[in-house]
Amino acid sequence: MSLQVSLRHQVGRWAFALITTLALCGISTAQKYEQKNLVSDVPKLAVTLDPNLVNAWGIDFSGTSPVWIADNGTGLSTLYTGTGSIVPLVVTIPSGSDNPSAPTGLVFNGTGLFSVKAHDLSGSAVFIFDSEDGIISGWNPNVNLHKAIIAVNNSDKGAVYKALAIGTNDNGSFIYATNFHSGWVEMYDSNFKWVKNFTDTSVPMGYAPFGARVLNGKLYVTFALQDADAHDDVSGPGHGFIDIFDLDGNKIKRLTSHGALNSPWGLAIAPANFGQFSNALLVGNFGNGHINAFDPSTGTPLGHMLRPSGATLEISGLWGLHFGNGEAAGPTNTLLFTAGPQDESHGLFGTITLPGK
Repeated sequence: MSLQVSLRHQVGRWAFALITTLALCGISTAQKYEQKNLVSDVPKLAVTLDPNLVNAWGIDFSGTSPVWIADNGTGLSTLYTGTGSIVPLVVTIPSGSDNPSAPTGLVFNGTGLFSVKAHDLSGSAVFIFDSEDGIISGWNPNVNLHKAIIAVNNSDKGAVYKALAIGTNDNGSFIYATNFHSGWVEMYDSNFKWVKNFTDTSVPMGYAPFGARVLNGKLYVTFALQDADAHDDVSGPGHGFIDIFDLDGNKIKRLTSHGALNSPWGLAIAPANFGQFSNALLVGNFGNGHINAFDPSTGTPLGHMLRPSGATLEISGLWGLHFGNGEAAGPTNTLLFTAGPQDESHGLFGTITLPGK
């Protein structure tokens, strides 16, 4: 072999190796994302310290408002900007007893319906909450600026609500509360009147509706394994299912089962400018803190989020996922998250973005 041919052969090998390496790097870096902690009750864990933020759970906002968070550990709802500044309004969520409530789900209501009333004052609940106490409540600033008003009280029935969703179709506007204790999704109309209960009877015994969110006009519901008291989840690899229902409570399909699921709760569909997981359904596991991506229609697994170092992005006690609103809640391609780290004894609110954004 001539020197010229040998060199050409060697250069070709180098070029192939370089192209292969770059391709592999492209694949691995495409699903890498950066986490930033904005607010916590733990000193120095985040940019902002707020002792009210304990076991941060449900998260929602209007098209322009700051972020509203349900603080399960303090019985409050606190507000923040998308950069982590505290908004000076704290709302108490009622429990139906003398004890602090344990709010979980939270939705913004822009329908002008779902009226709440107290002391001869009434108005549409701008934000609606549910709680592990079996209470559904609504907040209207003209009824009570600092406290939500009880709209549904199922505490005496042992209801344990873990999530809340809201949706509108040709039949009206409805809310959907996952009752983890009973194993049903409870559906209520715009007058807070019970419509029906529904679930997926094909999931194994011991699994119950856990998380819920209306995305692209469909109700996505996650299922987790119940503990012996049917009050909390039992985490573990493969512990979970995700179904899609229409807004009348009819099951459309099973989206995914077991696999990477581990007590899944948080749900969000990414925008078109979110890197490798653009347009994907993002599912947050409470069980291990991982965020997995799926095709939102077929359920095909697309991988899980990594940190820039290549390690799995893992957030202890991960609950809510929600993209910003382009206004006070931050950019529309910034993923906001809530969590209850250290076995739900503390709280965390933060962002997940493409590296360098």
